[in-house]
Amino acid sequence: MYKKDNRIVATLDAGGTNFVFGAMQAGEFIVEPVSVPAQSHNLDLCLANMVNGFRQVFDKLPEKPVAISFAFPGPADYPNGIIGGYLPNFPSFREGVALGAFLEKQFGVPVFINNDGDLFAYGEALCGVLPQINNRLKEAGSNKQYKNLIGYTLGTGFGIGVVVDGRLNRGDNSCVETFCLRHKEMPNIIVEDGVAIRAVCRVYGEKSGNMNHGLTPKDICAIADGNMEGDQEAAKEAFASLGRIAGAAISTAVTIIDGLVVIGGGVSAASHWIMPALLEEMRSKLHTLTGDEVNLVQMHVYNLDNPEEFELFAKGEVKKVKVYGEDRFVDYDSQKRIGIAISQLGASKAVSVGAYAFALSELDKK
Repeated sequence: MYKKDNRIVATLDAGGTNFVFGAMQAGEFIVEPVSVPAQSHNLDLCLANMVNGFRQVFDKLPEKPVAISFAFPGPADYPNGIIGGYLPNFPSFREGVALGAFLEKQFGVPVFINNDGDLFAYGEALCGVLPQINNRLKEAGSNKQYKNLIGYTLGTGFGIGVVVDGRLNRGDNSCVETFCLRHKEMPNIIVEDGVAIRAVCRVYGEKSGNMNHGLTPKDICAIADGNMEGDQEAAKEAFASLGRIAGAAISTAVTIIDGLVVIGGGVSAASHWIMPALLEEMRSKLHTLTGDEVNLVQMHVYNLDNPEEFELFAKGEVKKVKVYGEDRFVDYDSQKRIGIAISQLGASKAVSVGAYAFALSELDKK
C-alpha cells in the first residue's frame, strides 16, 4: 500500500536525547536524515529545535510535504495531537503540550502523532510481516489469509500496537498499553520489568551472582552464544525468563485479538534464545476447578520463522465435509491457528512506514 504514491510526508524519530528528521515518498526515505538535540528538559528549546529540524528537511525537498507524521512517547491524546502526563524522557511536556496544533501553525500542513508501538504494528501490517505471511500462504497453496496483527516492541520498554482488519486500533482514550499488565512470576510488579532491557541485565546479575556486571543485553547475548567470556547458563536464563514473561502477556492479547504476532526492537536480536521459552509458555496449559485441562491460547501457536513449523501452519487440517442432504462436499480447515514472527523491516523502519501510511490514509478519508 502506498508504494507507488508520490506524496511526501515529513517524519521524526523522537528520542529523549536526539530528534532525527526525515521524509518519505512511496514508503522510502528520500533525504539524508537531519539530527538535532532534543533538549527535552526545556520546552522552549525543545520546540525550537523541532521546528528547526523540520525546516531543514522541508528545504531539502522538491515540493512541500502533504503532512507531518511521527511517533511520540505518551501519555497523550493522539487524535488531537496533545502530549502530556508522566513522560520520563520529556519532562517539559508533563503539563500538556498541544504539539500537533503548534506544528500545523508553523508549517501549514496536517500533523499526525501516534504511539510508536501503534505505528510499528501499522507499518508491519501494511508493508511488513502481515503481507509477507499472506503471500507465503498463497505460494504454499493455502486459502488461509490474515487481517489482524499484534505488534510488540522489546527494548527499553514493552510496547504494543493492534491492527484489526487493516485498521489501526487507537482505542477510545489513546491508551492501548501492555507494559502495565501483571508480571507472570511477580503479580504485584508490571510485566515491563520482566521483558525490557533492564530485565535481561537484572536476571543475568541474579543468576551469575554479579549484580554489578555492567553488561548490555548485546553482551549477554554474546555470552549465551559462546562468543564472549561470562556465565553462559545465566545468560541463557536471562533471555528465557524474558520469553516466559512476554509469552504470558502476549497470550492474553492474542486470545482476545486472534491474529498474527510480530516482535521487533533491540532485544529481539536475541530471539533464538527468547522464542523457545516464549512459545513454550504460549503452548502451556491451564486447568478448571474440576480438573479439566485447557490450552492457555485456544489457537495452535506456530513459529513462522521456522520453515518446518511454517509448513504445518500453511497446511492446517483441511478435510471434506458433506453438505447435508446432498452429494456435495466442501473443504473445512478445522485448525484454528496463529503465528509469531520476528520483524524483518526492523522497528525503526516499520514505525516510519507506519507513520507515512497513517498520514496518507487519514488524508484519503477527507
